[in-house]
Amino acid sequence: MTRLSALFALVLAASVFAAPGSATSVSLEIDSSTIQHFAVGSGQRAFGKLEFVGGITFTSPDKLVGAMSSIRFRPDQKHFVAALDTGHWMTGAIERDGEGALSGLSEVKITPMLNARGEPEKAKTLVDAEGLALAPGAAIVSFEQRHRVDVYPDPGFEASAPKASYPLPFPRSELRNNRGFETLAMAPVDGPLAGAPVIVAERSLDRQGNLFGAILDGPAKGTFAVVRNDPYDVTDGAFLPDGDLLLLERRFRLSDGIGMRIRRIKGAEIRPGAVVDGEVLMDADMSHQIDNMEGIDVMQLPDGDVRIILVSDDNHSILQRNLMLEFRLTGGL
Repeated sequence: MTRLSALFALVLAASVFAAPGSATSVSLEIDSSTIQHFAVGSGQRAFGKLEFVGGITFTSPDKLVGAMSSIRFRPDQKHFVAALDTGHWMTGAIERDGEGALSGLSEVKITPMLNARGEPEKAKTLVDAEGLALAPGAAIVSFEQRHRVDVYPDPGFEASAPKASYPLPFPRSELRNNRGFETLAMAPVDGPLAGAPVIVAERSLDRQGNLFGAILDGPAKGTFAVVRNDPYDVTDGAFLPDGDLLLLERRFRLSDGIGMRIRRIKGAEIRPGAVVDGEVLMDADMSHQIDNMEGIDVMQLPDGDVRIILVSDDNHSILQRNLMLEFRLTGGL
């Protein structure tokens, strides 16, 4: 049994036998408005290798809403789990209009993540959740500041302490305090990485100035590096059905504000010892409907259409927005 299999077996057992925790879910009122056009003042639909499908901006009277760092959709492609960097889980569902475009959120609940003692953690530096991956029986979260990758049972993560942790293959002293592993993504089970979790750092660099990356389990377990293209930092990632890895990247410059882009890394090149780079699928700036873009997920519709969902982290600031944007990958896989 691989370590990955052993971890999943452990959390599956925990999800059955764990006693209820002290966390309570809070049902939230969400107000949404639709985004018809990605480019401000333009009906343009194509952006690089992507086509804009639609989006929403959402708010809530509840101060817990916001700070979304990562999002993962369930197999029904409607319900989702998100990690908030305030140390909370957010679950809910997307709603669509008659044309199939995003129209709102429903069933939204937020629950505090529990520490090893089964209690909500009050210190932000201890629960700065950034990356999230869903695997059979497990919800896996990467944290920065106190760098770690913890495994929670799924179902049951809302009321459970972490049941296991992956050893980090890098000395913690090499990781920047607030630039740790923001990307945590599950590789396809039928690909060369055999469903292993993969992490990529936001801006923790090796001696060559490349980003730290690692395959945490499976037959290709080991470390690799991702070329960093200044001024971009990696904020999340998700695998396409063909095994390629999409990296969401963010930049900030005083000259032109925030920007984001999506880079595609060939899955066949992700292996121990490799230094990987890839094609930029889309690049956007403040002339587009973006904010502090932090999360990305991929879904494939029954007809084979590949959709990419992006979410923003508003940092609980009145100057920023909670966005959810949807794109279609054009030209096939």
